[in-house]
Amino acid sequence: MTKLMRTTRLKRGVIAVAAAGLALSSVVLSTAASASTNLPKSGVETPSGGTVTETGSSLLYPLFNLWSGGYAEKYPGMTVQTASTGSGTGISEAENDTIDIGASDAYLAPSVVQANPHLKNIPLVISAQIAEYNVPGVTAHLKLSGKVLSGIYQGTITKWNDSAIASTNPGVTLPATPIVTLHRSDSSGDTFLWTSYLSKADPSGWGSKVGYNTTVQWPAAPGALGENGNSGMVSGCKATVGCIAYVGISYLQQVLQNGQGYASLGNGHKQYVLPTQQAIATEAAGFVKKTPANGTISLIYGNINNGYPIINYEYAIVSNQQASSSTAKNIRSVLEWALNKNYGASSSYLSQVNFLPLPAKVVAQSDKQILGIK
Repeated sequence: MTKLMRTTRLKRGVIAVAAAGLALSSVVLSTAASASTNLPKSGVETPSGGTVTETGSSLLYPLFNLWSGGYAEKYPGMTVQTASTGSGTGISEAENDTIDIGASDAYLAPSVVQANPHLKNIPLVISAQIAEYNVPGVTAHLKLSGKVLSGIYQGTITKWNDSAIASTNPGVTLPATPIVTLHRSDSSGDTFLWTSYLSKADPSGWGSKVGYNTTVQWPAAPGALGENGNSGMVSGCKATVGCIAYVGISYLQQVLQNGQGYASLGNGHKQYVLPTQQAIATEAAGFVKKTPANGTISLIYGNINNGYPIINYEYAIVSNQQASSSTAKNIRSVLEWALNKNYGASSSYLSQVNFLPLPAKVVAQSDKQILGIK
């Protein structure tokens, strides 16, 4: 069976993503000699024509779905097939060479890199994660620390009016509604982000007992529910009174349309911060110089004043050893287009899903990785 025949069996779909009306902040934090000097003046190679397949992250899926249409408009001879299957699937499909681009919220684990040195994780954009909740009568942005959330997900904080929550939310009338934790049942980059946050905020609790990964052994919190994908988390929380769920920011508009709330999260600077574009940009700025050439870095819970504590690079997981030069050229073209500020990285795309463009230094590093795809 050919690679294309296998990948055409992937789930397809179209997701309508409305703009959340958040202003896109510029994140140009440093200048770097761009690896794109070997590219045409447009900064994007002309593809050979054909199909590029992508699957993985449900957080990145709304944007990749928008990108697929925009890229095809510029290059009518090209088709980008997208699917929302979870970051774990995106990584494994790239590892097994059954997909051209695996999408992931999580960078490659060292064990995966060691076993597959040809695989690269290439940053494309900056994203974030929110804590959604369905608490009757509560319309405020509740202040929730990582340690409190760790207690909730471990099942030691079981009601919304628990003193641990009430103490940081004076003036908010909290009901005695039981808390129902929602988590991802699939292998998920969102789970990687969420459990990374809990591990860093509560190292002696969550960090030592559960840890972080795309899948974990969830503690037996009362009534805990598993869901597939970000859409499943959003719909599950809407249907479950008392729920709390971790959701990618590209689904913020759906959360708001469902009448659900989302939290102001405790950061590493002991502040409670909402996931505004400015707060996400501020957090990202603290990691630019630390970002290595291969893009492998956690952006979670930095000790950054006014920074939002759960942000990440969204990655393209790609092999730098393709079966043909035309396939390699097509993949390079798609990723170059996605990174280009005049195309995929423009506010016309990113503002619709509340993402931010990469800073210049990271763009240059990603361009260099892309040029290595042969």
